[in-house]
Amino acid sequence: QVQFVESGGGLVQPGGSLRLSCAASGRIFSFYAMGWYRQGPGKQRELVAYITSAGSITYTDSVKDRLTVSRDNDKNTVYLQMNSLKPEETAVYYCNVVPIASPPCWGQGTQVTVSS
Repeated sequence: QVQFVESGGGLVQPGGSLRLSCAASGRIFSFYAMGWYRQGPGKQRELVAYITSAGSITYTDSVKDRLTVSRDNDKNTVYLQMNSLKPEETAVYYCNVVPIASPPCWGQGTQVTVSS
C-alpha cells in the first residue's frame, strides 16, 4: 500500500504562492494517477488537481491557471505549485491516488493558511 508525506504548507498572504510536495512510498508509484485534495474548515474533502501516470493533467475549475501539478517518478514525489492564493483556499492539503483506494489511506496533510 502506498503511503504519503505532505510538506510545504504555511501561512501566506492573499495573492501569494506556495509549493507543496508529497513523497510517496512504494515501488509502483509511477503506475498511479496522483491527486491533490484539500479540506477546508467545515467543508468536505475535494480533489483539486491530478496527474495520470502518462502525465495527463486535470484541474477543478476554481484552480485553473493558478495551480500546477507535476510529478517526478524517479523521486516518488508529486508537487503542487499554488499561485494567486485566496483566503477561501485555506485548508489542509493531502495527496493520494486517484481514484481513492478502498479502504483509503491518508497522510497527515499539510496546512495552508491564506490570510493577511
